[in-house]
Formats: sequence, C-alpha cells, structure tokens
Amino acid sequence: MTTQHQSPETYTDRVLNFTIPSRSARGRIVRLDAVLDEILSAHDYPPAIAHLLAEAVVLGALMGGLVKEDGAQMTMQAQTEGGVVRLLVCDFREGELRGYVDFDRGRLASLGANPSLFALFGKGYLAITFDRSEGAGRYQGIVPLEGDSLAAACESYFAQSEQVPTLIRAAIHRSGGRVVSAGMLLQHLPDGEEGRERLHVRMDHPDWEHVSVMGGSIRHDELLDPALSMDALVWRLFHEEDQVRILPGAKLSRGCRCTLEHYSMLLDRFSVEERSEMADDDGLIQVDCAFCAKAFPIPA
Repeated sequence: MTTQHQSPETYTDRVLNFTIPSRSARGRIVRLDAVLDEILSAHDYPPAIAHLLAEAVVLGALMGGLVKEDGAQMTMQAQTEGGVVRLLVCDFREGELRGYVDFDRGRLASLGANPSLFALFGKGYLAITFDRSEGAGRYQGIVPLEGDSLAAACESYFAQSEQVPTLIRAAIHRSGGRVVSAGMLLQHLPDGEEGRERLHVRMDHPDWEHVSVMGGSIRHDELLDPALSMDALVWRLFHEEDQVRILPGAKLSRGCRCTLEHYSMLLDRFSVEERSEMADDDGLIQVDCAFCAKAFPIPA
C-alpha cells in the first residue's frame, strides 16, 4: 500500500479523512477526548445518558463534515412521544460540536444500568438535517429509531435518504467517571458519483463488499486506543490496497453559540407585556442554555 499524508499523525479531537481510489470509497475516523469531556460536563448526566450522548456526538463529528461548504451545519435529532428520553440533539458546524439530552430521570432509574435503545426511546425517530451555507438550501431525512444503536439508525438514514452504501462503527468507554468515544464512517461512491444523482446504487457492489468487510473488522478497543494513531488504524484495515489517501480534517472543539446578544435579540421579538410576564421579581428574564447550562439574566 502507498499512502499520502499531509500532516503528522492524528490521535484525538480531530477528524481524519481518507479515500481508497481503486475502490471508490471514502472514510472518516474520529476519536473524542477533551472535547467530549467538555460537552458532557455541562450537565450531571447519569452513565446511560452520558453513553448515549457520547455516541451521538461522535456520529455528529463523523457526518458533519460530509458537506464541505464553509458555514454548513449538520443537526441530528432523536425524539419520541412518551419515551424516557424526550429529546436528543447534537450539531456540527465547521469543527464545532455541541449536544444535549432531555430525559425523565425518575423513569430512567427504573430501567437498570444498561438500557437498550428501545427502552430509552420506545418508538422514536431520527432526523438528520444538512443546512448548506449562503442560502444553498437544506435537506433532511427521517428514519425510524430502530436497531441496537444510534449508529445503526444513521446507517439506515444513508441507505434510505441518500442511497449511499455506508458502514458506521462507534465505540464508547467510561473509566473513573471519564468518557471517551471514537468512530469510523465508510461510504461507497462509485464512478465519481459524489454530488450527483445516484441512479444505480448497488449495495452488493464487489468493491463495497470488500471495503465494508475490511472496515467492519475494526474492534472497539482499536478505535479507542489512545496510543494508536488514526493513521495507523487506516493502515491496519487497508494496507493491502494499492493506494490510500489520508487528509486530516477539522480540529474539533465544543462550540456552543449562546451569547447575551443572541438571546436579547430573540426576546426583542416579544411585546413589552409578554417580556414583563417572563421576568422575575428583579425584572430579569432568566434564560438558560440547554447545551452548555450557562444562565443569562436579561432585563425585561
């Protein structure tokens, strides 16, 4: 195998992109450490919810950069009526990640230590939205929240909404109260089809079958190993290919976009009377950011 590198090896909190030209395949690997810790530390999430959000955030990092325009945003939202988890949302924009889970703490306690996805959501759905920049529009796909994981639901999204053969693997590990996560996304784009209507998608294409078998062999401990660079992971999986091109992607950060100015502008849309009803005894409207848990007291 020959490889093409454009920077030192990548270990954590940065996306690694790669392509396998002879197989018409592309992939992304990510490992989250400090960024994930910052996102989770905003709330006192129980282990099961922290695990769920860790998976969602790593999936957001994998999918978010698939739209290349500056300012584009990917939002993933999982929701159900009457489920233990009322809402899970995360988004990605230019390397900035954020995520939040709203859940019923009392009902969660009755589910035990490792509740299944169905136990958390019941009959839910997953919506994935790509907002393109500069008025280029948006597109959204909605799929049932089925399978054993969010990763499986995301695979269904690409198969049903985008007709792109896709394999996704995610791994989460908790040790001493600290959570790390990692993931890999592989896709088949035969005949230079990226950006074009895909009229002849073949989930059984021999090149895709080969790549998906190789990619599917990756182990969770390999994805999470802090001593193993993501470049080395790609080599382990695809060292028999003629060529693999490696291109480090965006450096990742926790990117909550809440500001006093933003919330003041939103409140300006309400009448004076409505703002007075929202205010406390001190004449302040208390606005809390669900993502980062910051409080913004704003004069009514």
